[in-house]
Amino acid sequence: MFAKIITLSMLLATAVAFAPNRFALKSKSVNSLSMSVFDKAVKDWANEYPVPYNAGWGPTTKAERWNGRHAMFGWVALILTGYAKGHGLIPNADSLLDLKEWGTLAYIYGGTITNERAVIIVGHLHLLLFSIFAAVAPLSFQDKIYLDAGEEPEPAAGLIPKIVPGLTKEAELLNGRLAMLGLVVLLIVSTVYQTPILDVINTGLGGLLF
Repeated sequence: MFAKIITLSMLLATAVAFAPNRFALKSKSVNSLSMSVFDKAVKDWANEYPVPYNAGWGPTTKAERWNGRHAMFGWVALILTGYAKGHGLIPNADSLLDLKEWGTLAYIYGGTITNERAVIIVGHLHLLLFSIFAAVAPLSFQDKIYLDAGEEPEPAAGLIPKIVPGLTKEAELLNGRLAMLGLVVLLIVSTVYQTPILDVINTGLGGLLF
């Protein structure tokens, strides 16, 4: 029950950032709470490491937004994995790895893991590589993780960023923070209750996955 409440709370909180404009305040946005520790951290990093800071690396708003994107993408990957597990989309899920079919991977793990776990590992590694390529070698129309020469870094967002409804940078930043926080809570619940992560997610979604 605790895991279900936590998961549902995170999902509901994420939706707030995309609330329609008619529910927004007249000013369209709420001023973010100033948090000196955030501003100080960014300023200290800029003074001590000007080269990576000017490139967009380090404790910057751009880096935080990219981390949030990875966290949101991670949630999608986890939910899809749970769905595939629950609907028999992984062939021979409970069978141990066959050396003829899996080769080196089966040899490394000594036939101690199942096809299901191996498929999940390989699938998530591919997604990780795709994510890395998108970050370091983006297409011309994609947002970059680094700054171009002369491009000014975004100011620190503070403890609570501006709430600007719609498909905005502010909404993406807030959703990313919630996704990262959600992953931390997910790991804590899984560890405390000694329950597999996919089972925690499935419980939080009311048994929708399997």
